[in-house]
Amino acid sequence: MKITDIKITYVNVPFDAPFWWTAGLYPGGSKAIIEVETDAGVVGLGEAPWWHFGEVIEHELKPALMGADPLDIADCEARCVPAYQITANTGENASSVAFGAVELALWDIRGKVFELPLYKLLGGAVRKDIPFTEYFSFRPGHGGAGGEMTPEAVVDYCLAMRAAHGSTLFEGKLILGDPVLEIRTVQLLRDALGPEAMIRLDSNMQWSLATARRVLREIEPFDIRNYEDPVATFEEMAALRQHSTIPFSSHVPDLRRAVALGAPDTFVCNFAALGGISRSLKFIAACEAMGVGFWCYSNDLGIMTAAYLHVVAATQWIHEPSQSLFRWQVGDVIEGGPFRQSNNVVRVPEGHGLGVTLDRDAMAHWHRHFVDHGPMSHFHHPEAPGRYQRLPLN
Repeated sequence: MKITDIKITYVNVPFDAPFWWTAGLYPGGSKAIIEVETDAGVVGLGEAPWWHFGEVIEHELKPALMGADPLDIADCEARCVPAYQITANTGENASSVAFGAVELALWDIRGKVFELPLYKLLGGAVRKDIPFTEYFSFRPGHGGAGGEMTPEAVVDYCLAMRAAHGSTLFEGKLILGDPVLEIRTVQLLRDALGPEAMIRLDSNMQWSLATARRVLREIEPFDIRNYEDPVATFEEMAALRQHSTIPFSSHVPDLRRAVALGAPDTFVCNFAALGGISRSLKFIAACEAMGVGFWCYSNDLGIMTAAYLHVVAATQWIHEPSQSLFRWQVGDVIEGGPFRQSNNVVRVPEGHGLGVTLDRDAMAHWHRHFVDHGPMSHFHHPEAPGRYQRLPLN
């Protein structure tokens, strides 16, 4: 079997309402959807974490992979990705991330060829109901959605998710540059949700070390399960560790520094960003050996989410719920998407490979959105769209 073509389709999938993060208003995701075609008629699906990696695939990876055996993932990677020492030395890892998106499709092909779901190719399931957090944030109103711009409104939203969907696992960003607002919101959330609910926080490196010390001191009595990127560096996290027992997580997958410094406690990553499923499994195994946690990223569409479901199903070490923005996504590119949790969990697909099928009409719709509007900016200043938002570093 040989690779005969790789098709890339750019799509926008907005949220029902944008949410505030450190760089401004976050309106949704712009992705590159990958289809790897073979001379056997088997097509594998992949997803890049951001649309511009599709250009790397189109101009660099695709020519290198024509005629390659899609089941020989090591050979495919050797055709596309320089040695680790080179990418580490130059800081240029675009080819690694781009290949990671293609590599999802190669695993999808493998599962389809052997007529097995991905989790069985990875050794079998240790669980089939995969936990995800419900997300909350400060969100301006948009088309009847959002409007959670006060602590009370955030609490009401979480209570509504519990009533409608059985959600007891919550994670969110309380990012408006005001530590008092965050402290008050956390207090109200714990009072309303009760002691059994999980609450995790993410400041996207919003706070200075001094303010982070203050915020964590005030919220520690409210049983915060994890705080993601409370400050900008691992070194600051290590200093913050001296003042707080709340665990920390980060999207920056530097295991050596985390072990040396004692923080963060967990990595939260996208599989393509780690170089693909094979490299992600090696990274997770190294985390396990070092006692560092791992769970999966959010703001992905159904193809990448399916990969998360299969890997978590097959990996005992990923025992905490992964992130999700499922409830806010207004569409997807897969049939039946977006995935949405009920009673905190999503069932792993049982179909061959990733177990998902493209919805061609939906993908065409969201591709048209990309063509008409361009990629969605995550750095939107509500009063000056051409500028970056700057929240005060308190």
